This record gives sequence, C-alpha cells and structure tokens, in this order.
Amino acid sequence: MNDFVICINNDSNPASLILGKVYRILLDVEAEMHNMLRVIDEDQSEPDGYLYPASMFAPIELPEVAERVLVTAGA
Repeated sequence: MNDFVICINNDSNPASLILGKVYRILLDVEAEMHNMLRVIDEDQSEPDGYLYPASMFAPIELPEVAERVLVTAGA
C-alpha cells in the first residue's frame, strides 16, 4: 500500500479535499475492506484522518525526498 494518494474527485467534499492535491493516507485494513481510505485531509483536526471512498483518489509513488518532506510537514 502506498502512503500517498492524489485526489481525483472532490465533488462531495470540496471544503475538505482539493482536486489534484497529494494526501497522506493511514493504514486501516477494515476501511479498505469497504473500499474506503483513511485520509489526512485539509481539516487536519482529526489526527487519525477521515474516511473517504477510495474511488476519490489515485495511488501515487513519490520520490523518497518528497515523501520525507511531506511526512515531516505533517501532510
């Protein structure tokens, strides 16, 4: 599982998700069984992230340096 995804659909959550933005996801096996992802979104008030349909995102591979920066920045 990748640690990052890119938002490809924010129709139902335009205030919480930015189309085209990279988001960090957290491992949640139960959510994945229901085709959901646990995402650290724009709100960031919930450290455990929020659940969103996986269809709203596409998995991406980032260069190691980019992953380090995003993790350090709390993305």
